[in-house]
Amino acid sequence: MKKFLLASALAVSAMSFAQIDFSSTRFGIKAGGNYSGVKNAHNPSGPRYTFQGGVLALIPLGKENQFFLQPEVMYYGAGETGKDKNAKTADGYNAVYANDYLSVPVFFKGYFSESESEFFAMAGPRFNFLISQKTKNAPASRPYYDPDVASPAYANVNGKASSFNFGIGLGIGYSYKRQLELGVNYDLGLSDTYPDLRESWTKSDATEKRKSEQVLSVTLSYIFK
Repeated sequence: MKKFLLASALAVSAMSFAQIDFSSTRFGIKAGGNYSGVKNAHNPSGPRYTFQGGVLALIPLGKENQFFLQPEVMYYGAGETGKDKNAKTADGYNAVYANDYLSVPVFFKGYFSESESEFFAMAGPRFNFLISQKTKNAPASRPYYDPDVASPAYANVNGKASSFNFGIGLGIGYSYKRQLELGVNYDLGLSDTYPDLRESWTKSDATEKRKSEQVLSVTLSYIFK
C-alpha cells in the first residue's frame, strides 16, 4: 500500500507541475510477447508465454519534443505454468495457471534527445483488472491450485486470483522517426496475485509470502501522426 501511495503521489506531482498539451496528443497501437511467472505460488513453477495488445496515447509534457505521458489500454496475458526445467517428471509439470487482464499502465516516457530517431526510457504504475482465469492440469496433491475445485480438506486455501492487482513497469526502447517503436519492459507486481493461496501446513515460509506476478515483454508500437 505504501508503494502504491508513493507511486500515485509521484504521478499526481508530475502531472501538476508539467505543462500537459492534450491538443497535441497522438494515438497508436501496440502488441508484443510476454514471458511471465509468479513468485511463491505454485510447485512446480515455470514460465508462461503469452501476448499483449491494445492502444496507447502519447501526450506531450512541456514544450520540448522529449517528455511524454503514455497511458495504454491493453489485453495482457500473465500467470505461469508448471514447466520447471528441473521438475520434468513431477506431478503438475504440465499445469497452466493463466491469468488474463485488462491492463491500464500509465508511463512517464522520456526520449534521450529531441531527435526523430532516438532511444527512450519509461516507467510508471500498471493497473490490472482480471478478465479471465483458467487453470489446467493442477497437481493431484494440490487440488486447491484450481479455483474451481472445492476441497473440504483445504477449506481455507484457494487458488483464485485477485480481481485487481497493481505493479510498477520499467522499460527501454528505440523509436524510428517517432512512429515505429521497439521496446523491452519489465513489470513487477506489488500486490498479492493469489491472496488465499497460503499453505501453512507445509512449513514453508515461501507459501506465506506475497505471490508476486512478474512479466518481461518485448513490444512493437506504431504511433500515428
